[in-house]
Amino acid sequence: MTRRMPVRQSLLGASSLDLLLSERGAALVAFTVLALLPVFFSGYVIYILPQYMLFGVLAMSLGLLWGFAGLVSFGQAGFFALGAYTMGLAMKWGGGIEPAYLGLLLSLLIGGVLAAVVGYFLFSAGVRGAYFVLITLALSIMVEQIAVSQSQITGGWNGMFIDRMSLSFGPLGKVSLFEDAAMYYLILPIVAAIYVILYTLTKTKFGKVLTGIRENEDRLISLGFDASLYKTAVFAISGAVACFAGALYGTHANFVAPSLAGVLFSTEVVVWVAIGGRGSLLGVLLGGILVASFSNYLSAITPEYWQLVLGLLFVAVILYFRGGVAGAVAHLVNTRRAK
Repeated sequence: MTRRMPVRQSLLGASSLDLLLSERGAALVAFTVLALLPVFFSGYVIYILPQYMLFGVLAMSLGLLWGFAGLVSFGQAGFFALGAYTMGLAMKWGGGIEPAYLGLLLSLLIGGVLAAVVGYFLFSAGVRGAYFVLITLALSIMVEQIAVSQSQITGGWNGMFIDRMSLSFGPLGKVSLFEDAAMYYLILPIVAAIYVILYTLTKTKFGKVLTGIRENEDRLISLGFDASLYKTAVFAISGAVACFAGALYGTHANFVAPSLAGVLFSTEVVVWVAIGGRGSLLGVLLGGILVASFSNYLSAITPEYWQLVLGLLFVAVILYFRGGVAGAVAHLVNTRRAK
């Protein structure tokens, strides 16, 4: 018995280490750290972090498409801006229905339905590769131009101001989210829930089929799968998630402008996913948070060259870390396990 105890202890230690080094363990650590931040920080950090977390959700919507289905989309910023405008209009014209809840629900429906319709026509027509990239980029440009042209509704280049939402519980009253900490603790569990749902989805048969499409779509079709249907479904899910995140962003930031759907922001989303690691949803979530934070810091200290620095970082990651930071970390973990 005394000889077996060290072996058992080492096995338990290895099991705990494996859990910690897995994506689920890393996600638990990451969300725990985020949950504890308001205890140690206040002010601007707690105000801005929910916006970056929503950028992380936007990055996850692209990570699901690009990392698992092999579909690079430059249209996620368009869905994000559409969700913010939807929330703004709902808060303005909500009527008797609770406007914040209406805005969130409509953002899910509008984003999902629009992406499903666009995806159906594109994928059923066999659109792939660079053509899909260009069409999704055009989609973001269209959202931007509509926001500019319909200035009587959207405010045009001046943007639209959006009230901060409250949590309504009917006859029990409302909970104000005017304080930054309250809004922080609303957005954090929503972000965690979206991550868990998308992560679970990738582990189902649906996720396996998406991986098959990414690796060899023609072979998957020969096995009897309707690839266009699966791609339409994942594009619809991605659009709904991006639009929902945009609705939360709008009510948190209290403002939305057409540039939120522009080419620059669309490109930034792709950079976040590439740097974070498109093969890991946690990687792209943290990539969206950290790279957006880094971009904000760079724009403050060098407003003329921050985009150049971010571009150089993107090139370096593509050259030396094909799987992004998450891929590099996974490689180190697998190497350690092998040893």
